[in-house]
Amino acid sequence: MATPDTSLKDYGADVFSEKAIRAHLPKTVASKLIATMRDAKPLDPSIAEEVARGMKEWALSKGATHFTHWFQPMTGGTAEKHNAFLEPCGPAQAVNRFSASNLIGGEADASSFPSGGIRSTFEARGYTAWDPTSPAFIKRHANGATLCIPTAFCAHTGEALDMKTPLLRSIQAITRATERLMGKFGRPKAHVSLTLGAEQEYFLVDRSFYLKRPDLLQTGRTVFGAAPAKHQQLDDHYYGAIRPRVVKFMIEVERRLWRLGIPAKTRHNEVAPAQFELAPMFEEQNLAVDHNMLIMETLRETAEENGFVCLLHEKPFEGVNGSGKHCNWSIAYGGRNLLSPGDNPRDNAIFLTFLSAVIRAIDLHSDLLRSSTAGAGNDHRLGANEAPPAVISVFLGDDLSAVMKEIETGRAGKKTGRTAMRIGVDTMPPIPKDVTDRNRTSPFAFTGNKFEFRAPGSSQNCAASQAVLNTIVAESIDAICDKLEAAGGDFNVELQKLLKRLIAKHKRILFSGDGYADEWREEARRRGLPDLRSTLEAIEPLSSPANCAMFVKYGVFSEGELKSRHEIAADGYRSRIMIEGKVALEMARAMIRPVVADEFSRLATAIGQASKDGLKVGIAGLKALSLKLGAGLDDLHVKCEKLEKAIAKGKVPDVIASMTEVRRTVDRLEHLVDDSKWPLPKYREMLFIY
Repeated sequence: MATPDTSLKDYGADVFSEKAIRAHLPKTVASKLIATMRDAKPLDPSIAEEVARGMKEWALSKGATHFTHWFQPMTGGTAEKHNAFLEPCGPAQAVNRFSASNLIGGEADASSFPSGGIRSTFEARGYTAWDPTSPAFIKRHANGATLCIPTAFCAHTGEALDMKTPLLRSIQAITRATERLMGKFGRPKAHVSLTLGAEQEYFLVDRSFYLKRPDLLQTGRTVFGAAPAKHQQLDDHYYGAIRPRVVKFMIEVERRLWRLGIPAKTRHNEVAPAQFELAPMFEEQNLAVDHNMLIMETLRETAEENGFVCLLHEKPFEGVNGSGKHCNWSIAYGGRNLLSPGDNPRDNAIFLTFLSAVIRAIDLHSDLLRSSTAGAGNDHRLGANEAPPAVISVFLGDDLSAVMKEIETGRAGKKTGRTAMRIGVDTMPPIPKDVTDRNRTSPFAFTGNKFEFRAPGSSQNCAASQAVLNTIVAESIDAICDKLEAAGGDFNVELQKLLKRLIAKHKRILFSGDGYADEWREEARRRGLPDLRSTLEAIEPLSSPANCAMFVKYGVFSEGELKSRHEIAADGYRSRIMIEGKVALEMARAMIRPVVADEFSRLATAIGQASKDGLKVGIAGLKALSLKLGAGLDDLHVKCEKLEKAIAKGKVPDVIASMTEVRRTVDRLEHLVDDSKWPLPKYREMLFIY
């Protein structure tokens, strides 16, 4: 297969794209389906049979033998159940069959997926429903191929059991709100497009090391591991030359993504050793979410075939950078980016209005945005080594901050060369475009024509944060429309007054400094900004009646669905911590303690023999090391007993604290035990030998 950069004909070859649709469907049917895909227009049910027929013929021509409804349950991953096209039609006779009913819907055991109480064990029925806005695609494997149909997943009551359904609902909500506001500006109805670019960070480790680490195998992170002398202090890995074995892996990933029509654009070494990043081009939000799930799956599968393991945990190694999924979000109307300053007074007014709507949304609902990134892995990452802090704030940069201040105060800044800015009138000089610096400590940063939400973790489905972001911005846009309608009078004058009030009221969320600084945490507290540092704190906003009312109003979550999300997040967090605690206890007792005891015993024997032989040299060193090992062995015993009791009581904070204590002891012992006898691959091996 040719490399991606020389084989444009292969781009999207395994996608039921517009080209494939036109080739395999009648012209009128193809036009209707493409209209649904492009503009989210309602699907004409009368064309389903023809679509199914054409899709089947296309899939068979690609070597597919099975089809599946590909969906995103609340496990954080994807799910699929393969069904053969083959159907018997007589003795030793068969045909390939795929009907409209096969395409449109399917059934899965809903009680076997996380439901947060929506489904009981005896209530098994759940349904998958075709999402025609995301094209079908072919997944290839060693012995064949499968047609994958992106679908939503819900209970027979219609309640969402997946990540896609709330995202699609939120897209509808912000679309309606945007159309309403653009109508205030006299703009005709046009297509609202939400775009997402999800940067994916990950680690690669040699599979031979991975298989010797029970913690990586069962939890995705190392519960023990002493920092090597050199890790990322010299900043020499970031953007460094990519090693040949890794380049080979990356090229194979891109070849697969290329055929799936996923526009992988950037690859590079990240800051931590053995850490890397893949960034795609911007796409329609729903499609970008689907593609990010495929990117994660492709990274894992391709890594295994190359003797690697791809680690998507947010913090697989302590003391070096964690991995995030930076979600770059923007919104367009009729093809024009609404978060990009315009070339005329009206476009600039639109830009400033949408910018103010986002600022208001983040200020009022930063707790919800933080809840969308909650998770055991992200608790280790947020606030350390290139990750933003748990306090959500908005970064605009100096120039745009000055513009907002001008609107608030009615006075021009000294360096702008501008008279007092008037909405819809002042255009000299123009609003700055993309001249702001980057602030890597900001969770929510404006970067020229989009916002970069840096808090989501590398393993998380970005549908969660995008659904929340869409909803809170929709609510904010509607609030602005309500105020404008109530005000009456000259539109530009009333808009100027409204934006001035909005900026004054919500500017507390704006922060351009160092998000890591202790002073910022104190300042954020004074401003009244939430500092939700742990998962259990971060998910509490999902229980708020006011938040629930907003989601219900916009049809994104029902009360029961929101409650289920809270329960799933809490149960998943507790389960992960308990698994980590049990793994740490087992490793400490069954792998670390015997080695330390043997080393201590060997030293004791050597000391006894040396004393018996009357040796004077080396005794002091042997005794000193023996004392350290003996003390460590005693300490490990005490700490393990404490961890065992914490696990038995099931109190998450106690388990975390006890695990931390055991880790400190084990990591000290790693430096004392004979390297050849230490039972676990060390950081200096896993992070540098690949």
